[in-house]
Amino acid sequence: MNTAPDTVQSRLAAGFCLDSLWAETMGIDPNDTKEGPLRLVAELLNRTGVAYALIGGVALQIRTTEPRTTLDIDVAVPRFADVPRDALLAAGFDHTGRHEHSDNWRAPPTGPSGLRTPVQFSAEDVGIAEAVSHAELTDLANGLRMRVATPADLIVLKLAAAAEPRRRSSKRQHDLADVVALMEEYPGLRTPETLARLREVRRSLQALDDD
Repeated sequence: MNTAPDTVQSRLAAGFCLDSLWAETMGIDPNDTKEGPLRLVAELLNRTGVAYALIGGVALQIRTTEPRTTLDIDVAVPRFADVPRDALLAAGFDHTGRHEHSDNWRAPPTGPSGLRTPVQFSAEDVGIAEAVSHAELTDLANGLRMRVATPADLIVLKLAAAAEPRRRSSKRQHDLADVVALMEEYPGLRTPETLARLREVRRSLQALDDD
């Protein structure tokens, strides 16, 4: 179910344009998009041989039609021990902390006024091992290649995130919207099991909001 290279490149280009518009409104260099940090992360992961999958907002940019932007880069690895810590530090990344579901870094600075792109590694959670195992090596742009999670695995990850009770309600609603967008893009993934899980998570979120 790999997305065609020209489609991937046009979707990412739209996302980078949105990044530039956001940067301009923030008074920073509009050329300071995620493309540089994304390329650096890809080169580092591919060079070190770490098993991984690109997930999160950038993967959604690639897998769905609607233009979107996202502030961070999300990567799945099987275990937190698989995060290439030494290589990240050597490349200029800063470690900003470890949480239950993520190991968090900042990309190297691109200028005195640049905002450093967050890079989050997820591991040891629902759907992560499968997402890494099924990830498809994809041509992103100008020689940039990354292993990208499949639409089916993105749905599993998004449903798991939406079901997390400690996650902000607004983010959980966004996760559910991403699931719907993926099913619209790939109707074959609109299975009875997925729809039942979607309804279940929606009910739990509604109950939480009603409290």
